[in-house]
Amino acid sequence: MTGGIRMLFVLHATDGPDGAERRNAHREAHVAYIAAQDAAGRIRFAGPLKDEAGKSNGALIIFEAEDPDAARAWVAGDPYVAGGVYSAWEVRAVVQAFPKLSVG
Repeated sequence: MTGGIRMLFVLHATDGPDGAERRNAHREAHVAYIAAQDAAGRIRFAGPLKDEAGKSNGALIIFEAEDPDAARAWVAGDPYVAGGVYSAWEVRAVVQAFPKLSVG
């Protein structure tokens, strides 16, 4: 991604039936992938979704990208996506309404 104007996107992902096993196998690479984007100031929120028993069963990530194609490309490169952790995922543009951002 280049240094242009960035938009906000949300990734909502749901684990597949063998997501827990795949998650364990790809966790280190996934965390490094997200951490690199966090260090670049592109992650607004990232965390696992939990089921009622407290087990991870998906993810929600709010991040910055230049455009929808760049957002989808970034998500496709995530080791959890490439490693088949998620059975379904979608990326959507989002506009921050709250909390209000201070200007100036």
